[in-house]
Amino acid sequence: MNSQAAVELVGVDIRYDTTALHFDCTIEPGGIVAVAGASGSGKSTLFHVIAGFEEPDRGEVRILGKTMAGRAPAERPVSVVFQDNNLFAHLDVATNVGFGISSSLRLSVADRARIDDALDRVGLDGFGTRLPPTLSGGERQRVALARALVRHRPLLLLDEPFAALDPGMRAGMRALLQDLHDEENNTILMITHHPDDVRALADSVLFLDQGRIIAHDPVERFLERRDVAAINRFLGNE
Repeated sequence: MNSQAAVELVGVDIRYDTTALHFDCTIEPGGIVAVAGASGSGKSTLFHVIAGFEEPDRGEVRILGKTMAGRAPAERPVSVVFQDNNLFAHLDVATNVGFGISSSLRLSVADRARIDDALDRVGLDGFGTRLPPTLSGGERQRVALARALVRHRPLLLLDEPFAALDPGMRAGMRALLQDLHDEENNTILMITHHPDDVRALADSVLFLDQGRIIAHDPVERFLERRDVAAINRFLGNE
């Protein structure tokens, strides 16, 4: 495991016409971090800044000790799985996963073996020729995870990965994600609106409110907190 922090946000400010967001935090490597907070609290913006889809107005983003200033998303050691899967409906599953290796889809025999292996690891062996519209919501999420796996990036950002799933499928996807994390030994940041996801998966929690990180706690401490109204609402203590 790398001894450097997985992510450091130092004095990061993002300003819009009517709002301003500010992020300061250090995330250690190798854990699963739940990123929680009410809608509009800044969770997606936090991810966009880390992944490089949005540049801060001031401050610095470091990943594994290296500044990300001026680095495009493709140049960062980060994979992102979006809530809507971001799959191409007209391309088969194997091709969608292949984009994680090469945006030009110039894939070698070894690359195609990696794709088959990733699909097998997420429980989709034999699905390579299927089209995304023929898959269930959970299966599409598994394809998106397989695409992230073939990239082998040390930092994985999951934007509400279980949002479209029923309770049974959520439990299965949580178990899969934990297994993959144990295999990869990567660092995962996961946006969630569900306390059950926090309890089942997270090692620590970043909690945002009105564009600020107001708590960054080990999961046991976070679940015991009663001192912040926004956290109480999230946990259902009110």
